[in-house]
Amino acid sequence: MDPGPAFPRLTGTAEVSVRPAVAGDAPEIARVQGETWRIAYRDVLPASALDAWDATEAEAAWSAAVTGPPTPAHGVLVALDGGRVVGFAAYGPPELAPDEQADPAGPTTELAVLLVEPRWGRRGHGSRLLAAVADLAAGNGTARLSAWVAEGDRVTARFLESAGWARDGWARTLDADGALLREVRWHTLLGGEG
Repeated sequence: MDPGPAFPRLTGTAEVSVRPAVAGDAPEIARVQGETWRIAYRDVLPASALDAWDATEAEAAWSAAVTGPPTPAHGVLVALDGGRVVGFAAYGPPELAPDEQADPAGPTTELAVLLVEPRWGRRGHGSRLLAAVADLAAGNGTARLSAWVAEGDRVTARFLESAGWARDGWARTLDADGALLREVRWHTLLGGEG
């Protein structure tokens, strides 16, 4: 149906997508991480860790992760909005705790990080990143996804819960620049049995 002259046609829409990261994305991935940590995680991460943030080091680390992943099962994805990197996710095989055994359901892929710059939040970028990681992992034979989430990170916990994830009972405490940071592990089965 023609909208007529009273309703002008829209000639452009914001293009959103997710794709594998390339070397040139490292500066933007580091920027998104730094901005997101300073804005959305200021009440979760210790102030000393935020103060110690080094964008140059982060950029180098992300460049290495993108161009030389430790295994073929590791990867980094970026979320784009109008061609701009607004979020990213990194994934790979999990490191098992000494007293933990491999999952009897099958191989696990760990979502190491998924961040969307706060000003780009609530536009589906996180969901698209999570779905892309799940699709890639399932395509490689993964049965379960897992992620460590800071205990005080209610936003990520709600996001994962809304996507069908649940806590699996494991917890760990990390040294975050001299402060203790407790994390709990979330998971979902890719067969939909969460």
